[in-house]
Amino acid sequence: MTDYYTLGKVTMDAVTQQGRNENTFGKLARARIEKAAQDAGFDMTAYVEANRLALRSTDFSQLVAVGAELNGDFVVELSDAEIGRRIALEFEIGEEDAASSYAIRLNGIADYQILHRLLERVAAMCRVVQGAGLKDFEEKTHPLPNATDAIRLAVQRVGQNVFRCSLLEYWGGRCAVSGLDVPELLRASHIKPWAECDSDAERLDVFNGLLLAPHLDALFDGGWVTFLISGQMHISDKLSPASRAQLGITGTEVIRGLSERHQNYLAWHREYCLRR
Repeated sequence: MTDYYTLGKVTMDAVTQQGRNENTFGKLARARIEKAAQDAGFDMTAYVEANRLALRSTDFSQLVAVGAELNGDFVVELSDAEIGRRIALEFEIGEEDAASSYAIRLNGIADYQILHRLLERVAAMCRVVQGAGLKDFEEKTHPLPNATDAIRLAVQRVGQNVFRCSLLEYWGGRCAVSGLDVPELLRASHIKPWAECDSDAERLDVFNGLLLAPHLDALFDGGWVTFLISGQMHISDKLSPASRAQLGITGTEVIRGLSERHQNYLAWHREYCLRR
């Protein structure tokens, strides 16, 4: 027999809790967060989830949530811990494991302007990690036949341009090693070269690339240097101490924000590209 009193009480409790959730954010605070999210490309309707405003996009599957603290700071939780760690490094903010269904929590987002820029970076990184570069490449090259050397060269140029754009997005327009932030000078360096890749997915994988200053790109591409699991530079024995000094490299250089998803490609580079 249905207990209508209990059922009614449970229903009212759910409605009350939903009301509390909806009131977690003031109207102005929620409107500002939603505006920042929409500007960044979170095009699905936001909703309150465990005192956080959950954000979603049709462009990528990663989950993002934003909360407002009593002291005025914002917190952002992400389902992708590697993207979260890279964002924390880039914005010089705190990070910790999330105590929820999310993987990482970013703390100390001091004002709305920082939140706005941070959500734009999160969305940009989510898109390239999701494979936006490969999708763009396929759309641009689908009409082209693959019959002549000229066509194949044109396709490769399209791919390399798409790959560069993806790396600029992922690394935030900064050299992965030196931090040089002049995009016009930076090079999109494949870890596993274009010609050695088994598929377009591998060629366009944002984790198969490093954004590097020109001299570092030349050294890496030529196998004069590579990078260890830790991200620290390893210099080939073929490069003399005098040449190292002239180039201004010591072997203490390190990639900032290296992802686990770079590791297979870097292992390939250490095995097949490093001069011995």
